[in-house]
Amino acid sequence: MKNMISMLPLECISHIISLTSPCDACRSSLVSSVFREAADSDFVWKNFLPQDIKQIISKSLLPSPSSLNSISMKDLYFHLRIHHQHIILDGNMSFALEEKSGKKCYMIGARGLSIAGEEDKLGYWQWTTVPASRFCEVAELKNVLGLDIKAHIKTRMLSPGTTYAAYFVYQLLGCRFGFAQTPIEFRVTWEQSRVEASYHGVCLERVVLDPSAASPRAQYRGDGWMEVEMGEFFIKEGDNATVECSVREVNGTKSGLLVEGIEIRPKLDM
Repeated sequence: MKNMISMLPLECISHIISLTSPCDACRSSLVSSVFREAADSDFVWKNFLPQDIKQIISKSLLPSPSSLNSISMKDLYFHLRIHHQHIILDGNMSFALEEKSGKKCYMIGARGLSIAGEEDKLGYWQWTTVPASRFCEVAELKNVLGLDIKAHIKTRMLSPGTTYAAYFVYQLLGCRFGFAQTPIEFRVTWEQSRVEASYHGVCLERVVLDPSAASPRAQYRGDGWMEVEMGEFFIKEGDNATVECSVREVNGTKSGLLVEGIEIRPKLDM
């Protein structure tokens, strides 16, 4: 059977492999030299990349964005995998591909968030540089009575037919207070239209950010940061909505929080 398939035209083999998955394509390349040539072709890997990948790359802050357009589709896919590399878009957002599925992942950096009190001259927040961050600056909470942070993203930017989750990405400094016992409210809300303000979904979580809590929900990411899942939502084909992810807590003074951003990535099957 394997020899019969190998007798097919290379284009046919490539087409068959393109209907599978990135993992299957990598496995297929081990079958034979013919399969390797077919599985490594741009035709196959172009199908695994987002249709608008060139437009996304054109918005990156790379010294020469066109350099990514000159490499093979397979190399581009592996360059953009979420655990390998990401590209910064307009300085306030990063883009990557989920490692196995190739679906879109975004992180809205602190500079792209709406942070209540950030513009006040009272020193509630300050902007600082952290070597572990992918962004030039992160937000440091110095001293504030409550938290009110929001991120917005258009569903058309995401991969359809996918369940996404939002994650609050942060660090707690050694000198901190207000996070050990008080749960923070995380809310993910999506609406069909900002004009109509017709909300059709709400996901609410209350989580203690301090990992020393009795039942910690915070997870170490392996990149120097921690994350908490804020909620999830499903992207239908043709969706044109706005998703709002919010972090809120108004009881008690807080200090010692670093905010890198809010990440939106496909929810993996457990």
